[in-house]
Amino acid sequence: MDDQSITAAWDAFVAAHPQAHLLQLSTWGQLKSQFGWMSEIVPLADTQGAVTGGAQILYRRLPFHLGWMAYIPKGPLASPNWWESDTPGLWSQIHAAARRHGARWLKVEAPDGESDPIAAALARAGFRPSPQGVQPVRTVVIDLTGSEEDILARMKQKTRYNVRLSEKKDVVVRKGTRADVASFNAMMQVTGERDAFGVHDPVYYQAAYDLFAPQNRVALLIASYAGRDLAGIMVFALGQTAWYLYGASTNEERNRMPTYALQWAAIRWAREQGCTRYDLWGVPDASEDTLEAEFENRGDGLWGVYRAKRGYGGQVVRRMPAWDYVYSAPIYRLYQLYLRRAGRGAE
Repeated sequence: MDDQSITAAWDAFVAAHPQAHLLQLSTWGQLKSQFGWMSEIVPLADTQGAVTGGAQILYRRLPFHLGWMAYIPKGPLASPNWWESDTPGLWSQIHAAARRHGARWLKVEAPDGESDPIAAALARAGFRPSPQGVQPVRTVVIDLTGSEEDILARMKQKTRYNVRLSEKKDVVVRKGTRADVASFNAMMQVTGERDAFGVHDPVYYQAAYDLFAPQNRVALLIASYAGRDLAGIMVFALGQTAWYLYGASTNEERNRMPTYALQWAAIRWAREQGCTRYDLWGVPDASEDTLEAEFENRGDGLWGVYRAKRGYGGQVVRRMPAWDYVYSAPIYRLYQLYLRRAGRGAE
């Protein structure tokens, strides 16, 4: 098959997989390829040429001309029992591809599943727990099954009240178009300055919308009042899951609870796509007991967002942390030293 056919077959396989994840779509690889990464699909096929497994690998150049890091987000994907059977052919193809690209190590953040069998399989395959990850390890996942009233009933009382209050306060939510990305970017800059966290360059959000909108896999939702945009979110969907990846808001009319109106609209949109789960994407990596004990007194890092996300009645879930397979031990050790001296805890 040519590259275009491989890409189409891979995306169809990912979309139908029970552990389907947005980050394994070729579209995600195209997005990251515009911002410092390279992507490659390594498919595993049966004798008839049908895709039965594989991985999308992302590559990023290391500093000081040290080579490349290879990274598989939420993969590899294969048969449901693949982690127990350790299909050697897939790992060998992945390692061969990574080495051809000059990778000094391969980082894997496995798809969602039972952690113990996956960790055991990675250890048997020669991986080691990584000191750095890329994606958040812990998240909150909302159950979208049942009726809308069932979903509201699972929320904390204050969150449910704020969702309904936003309707009474005349907040209007629209599904944005390409032209609305400019408004979203403006609100994102305000959010970054107010909450003191880094945001992507405006062209990143434009590219994300342009790539995923034709597939109907993204919704840009904008909340407004009296013709003024107050907040916006970008939500993505694939298979049974929707993900809330990017959110922004202004400093105006916050008493009208526009962000609550947005999340409720996102939940409704996700259900329209056939999703049964809504992943709020990232809370502090602490036990649920610790999260509940400390969230009212913490505002650093992801603690502020946990305060908001907990109210939607989802389940706190911890995913498999990153594991590394090292091809060049000296360069791997040198890079770890570089990160420690730079005070960086993640890739």
